[in-house]
Amino acid sequence: MSVQLQQLRYFVSVAESGHFTRSAEALGVSQPTLSKQIHTLEATLGAPLFDRSRGGVMLTTAGETLLPLARRMVADADAARDAVQEVVGLRRGRVRLGATPSLCTSLVPVVLRRFHAAHPDIALHVDEGGSQDLVAGLVAHQLDLALIVASAHGTDAALEVVPILREDLVVASVHPLPESLTLTDLRDTPMVMFRTGYDLRDVTIEACLRAGFTPRYAVEGGELDAVLAFVEAGLGVALVPSMALVNRPLLRATPLAAPGVHRTIALANPRGAVLSHAARALRAMLLEQTVQTPGVRRVQALESPATEVRGRPG
Repeated sequence: MSVQLQQLRYFVSVAESGHFTRSAEALGVSQPTLSKQIHTLEATLGAPLFDRSRGGVMLTTAGETLLPLARRMVADADAARDAVQEVVGLRRGRVRLGATPSLCTSLVPVVLRRFHAAHPDIALHVDEGGSQDLVAGLVAHQLDLALIVASAHGTDAALEVVPILREDLVVASVHPLPESLTLTDLRDTPMVMFRTGYDLRDVTIEACLRAGFTPRYAVEGGELDAVLAFVEAGLGVALVPSMALVNRPLLRATPLAAPGVHRTIALANPRGAVLSHAARALRAMLLEQTVQTPGVRRVQALESPATEVRGRPG
């Protein structure tokens, strides 16, 4: 008969607890089953491993010799199992990623194309929405990861947040605007405003207030696609991320003169949560991705003194 890994695991448990009953409970087996396996191991090795007494059990000389070897063999087996599961974990599974609408048309497709090529069997679920909704999804553990707008008011303590990118905001319009446009120049210009709770609404209002005026709305309500459609209809202008105007030939993007308006994008996940192998791989890919889209820069590379406007998560 050969020594079995399960028998060694049982032996280590009894040796460490000094009690058959407690070890049986910890291992989730009956005490007779545990005792039988230990007896079988002793018979296989040809020596008693425990000195059984009414006060408990103690290792014999043979047991003391076996214990460090058994611990190492059990640890090696566990390491082998974990290594295989690490590989298997990247061959199947699912990742739930949240992102703001502008990132869903720029950064996210680029990263997901790379990720899918490397891990074709991982199912990808993307939730597009405002930062406030994405934060709620993370806190409720309905999302594994999310690209959110960093808030100047702080982030939820339940989240781990890493700033990764800075987006320039531009003025979207259907008609040409002055090249050296400032926010103050928009004082009397009707604006298309996002719905309440949407992060770009807070960014726009805060930026205008800092410039000394309250924005005048031509229409308000809706998220990114609706706002851009209203601008295309000639209802007004809107302050949007520059990359949101990709594939929008009817709209013009006018940069704001220095210092301009920016927002920081952060990668967030539930604090303390154990991410799956697939989620960790996607997180690493998002962190290392270099975005070539105009108006987007890595946070680490920023040295400009330009003022940054951050909205509440929304």
